[in-house]
Amino acid sequence: MTNGIDPAHDPAGRERLVAALQPLGVEYELFACDPALADTAAFCEAYGFAPEDSANTILVIGKGDPPRYAACVVLARNRLDVNRTVRDRLGTRKASFAPSESTRELTGMEIGGVTVFGLPPEVPVWVDARVMRRERVVLGGGSRSWKVIAPPSILLSLPRVEVVEGLATEPTTA
Repeated sequence: MTNGIDPAHDPAGRERLVAALQPLGVEYELFACDPALADTAAFCEAYGFAPEDSANTILVIGKGDPPRYAACVVLARNRLDVNRTVRDRLGTRKASFAPSESTRELTGMEIGGVTVFGLPPEVPVWVDARVMRRERVVLGGGSRSWKVIAPPSILLSLPRVEVVEGLATEPTTA
């Protein structure tokens, strides 16, 4: 039992995650969670993590022929700048969040559980610079049953990773 969750409920997800993480040669902690609590706000509240330490992986698509994809890592409280920074980096006229079907097809992962660990090698990974300023981050684990807790430097061990200033914007206050 881990965190009151029986990790046996998703052994395939755990195996995939470990297989992607071990070759990186960096320290990390796997954290089992209730899939119903995988969304950031619910996860942080249920397990006592600070939302400021949560980072989301978002697959984006540049509309073109062929379409261009990238995985973006941003702090949960920030907004991915899809209409400017992402679109410009993809080199396309339009960019958006990848649809769930495309995400599943390209990554083998469901929305709400996407992780940068184990992505196809042709998918670039862009990390908002704010993520790198945290002491630790909570990242998705490839399924809604797992999270990865590690220093943000773990992201620098990935192929095709770039830290991007201004990939995300601060939330607006009402």
